[in-house]
Amino acid sequence: MLKSLQLGKPQWWQWLTILSLDAPLVALAWQALFARSLNVELPWPQPVLLGLAVWIIYAADRWIEGWRLSPETVLTQRHQFYILWRWPVFIVGLAVFLTGLWLAVIWIPGREWAASTVLALPTAVYLLSHQFFHREYPGRIPKELCIAALFALGTALAPIVLALPARLQWQSTGEIISSRLAALWIPLGLFGLLCLVNLVLISAWETEVDTQHGQTSLALQFSHRRGLIRSLPWLLACLGAATSVGTHGIDGVAGICATLSALLLGVLDSLEPHIGRAAARACVDLTLLTPAVAFFCL
Repeated sequence: MLKSLQLGKPQWWQWLTILSLDAPLVALAWQALFARSLNVELPWPQPVLLGLAVWIIYAADRWIEGWRLSPETVLTQRHQFYILWRWPVFIVGLAVFLTGLWLAVIWIPGREWAASTVLALPTAVYLLSHQFFHREYPGRIPKELCIAALFALGTALAPIVLALPARLQWQSTGEIISSRLAALWIPLGLFGLLCLVNLVLISAWETEVDTQHGQTSLALQFSHRRGLIRSLPWLLACLGAATSVGTHGIDGVAGICATLSALLLGVLDSLEPHIGRAAARACVDLTLLTPAVAFFCL
């Protein structure tokens, strides 16, 4: 059965990552924080659609990756899962996509459709480029930068659209956007950097995986800068702490969340040689769930 036991059975703590559920949880936690930063209420379809969209994108990326790889070359449980359960996952993915499309048609107004389309196009271009056209091209934009930017912007998309007036006057569009979204720039920037550091650390832990699977990563492209890569979470923690100094309310919460997440990433990176790549990979996205803990404590 496709050498299904070559990696052994997954541990219980790996299933959140194997099923691609950790990234949607992170997106939902930070979307809620962005909405509070902009003082907007999120109708229930927005978080539902975000969770479905993030899952579809991650599942599609791993599904295509599993299609490209032979079972003998797979080194991770998550990729093996998408090989062994390729067609059941395809059916579930199609059902999720159609459900999300139905919800969007019914509940999402035109301007949110337009904004979503603007972001969906570069996401589709990234998937095609990463999986088919520039997979091994050494001069391509690092995948970690693309994913971090798309993930952060996608998470903030609904709060941004809801914060803007229904009609923008062309001559004052820049002014309106700047004033309405001023509270979001720092939280969004910190989240984008957190996503980037998260992905860079994964690439450092999984250099063998990326080499075996035939793709490039920042850790492989800058293998001589491994010390800098390991210092990134600590540098980001200092930046997050600096942005939270003198601020209060939700802005201060965003800085504290970014600082705590960066510290957790640094600790996890320090533990990775002892707990192993698989355990670190299973935990890494959980370090970004600090907004959920902050809302629970507030």
